[in-house]
Amino acid sequence: MLRFGFVEFAEEESARISLSLERTMLGSHAIRVVPSRSAIAPVDRRLLPRSAAERERCTRTVYCTNIQREVPAEEIIFFFESFCGKVLCLRVFDNRHYPTCAAFVEFATSESAVAALNCSGFVLGALPIRVNPSKTPIILGDFRSRI
Repeated sequence: MLRFGFVEFAEEESARISLSLERTMLGSHAIRVVPSRSAIAPVDRRLLPRSAAERERCTRTVYCTNIQREVPAEEIIFFFESFCGKVLCLRVFDNRHYPTCAAFVEFATSESAVAALNCSGFVLGALPIRVNPSKTPIILGDFRSRI
């Protein structure tokens, strides 16, 4: 099973030093340390999970970026269901100022979300997507896209 995490440092020098930990043994595995390809964006605290149910939903949700704008929602769902498992909810964010869009994908199980993390680098449409764990559940309300 692939396990990974993101670490944000207060100082740039600390981040540089952390790169020297490449191939350090952690338990029975050598760790891989590489600079992130994307910045860690601050999360609006109002969107963070407020209950045990919302925290559980986060374990079943991934955040996917670098999605080609022309790819329809149905194709995103088909892609993830083909490789990972049943998708319960999809919310696509398409900001016309950027050439690509992003999406939150909520699965029926956390195992499916873990499988989705292994899809980073897979091509969806014409672009390789990036899949990360979600820090927030898909927000309920009028703007939630349900399947």
